[in-house]
Amino acid sequence: MSRWIGIDFGAARTGIAHTDAQGLMAFPFKTVPTSELINVLERLVEEADFAGFALGLPNAWGLNLQTGATHSTTLILDFQKQLKKKWPNYPVHLVDETNTSAEAVQASISGGMKKKKRREKGSLDAVAAALILQRFLEQKSSGFKK
Repeated sequence: MSRWIGIDFGAARTGIAHTDAQGLMAFPFKTVPTSELINVLERLVEEADFAGFALGLPNAWGLNLQTGATHSTTLILDFQKQLKKKWPNYPVHLVDETNTSAEAVQASISGGMKKKKRREKGSLDAVAAALILQRFLEQKSSGFKK
């Protein structure tokens, strides 16, 4: 097996997560300025056997039922193209990230993260990336293909 990388993409900062070497469990890695994202991903891809990416997309595949695409949909889809161009031999799966921010808050509370730390910008982005990645792993194991 190989490791998967999960991404909670943002215009300013991005959360990153990865699986264990067997590709079974997701773990938060870190939050980085988006301007540094490709460099960080290059290091992660090089350091261990790599299977592909799980990239979060908001609101059921980027669609807001009232207005169409969300404000971040275009940015995320452009980043997906960038990943596919840089790593053409690896899949980039889109994963519905609906409610991952709220779930990240709850997971952080359950894990004992102090309120002050949760309020820091970016402190929950890596946790959200791990939730996105875990959703992908669950979909993959149930045979869902997107």
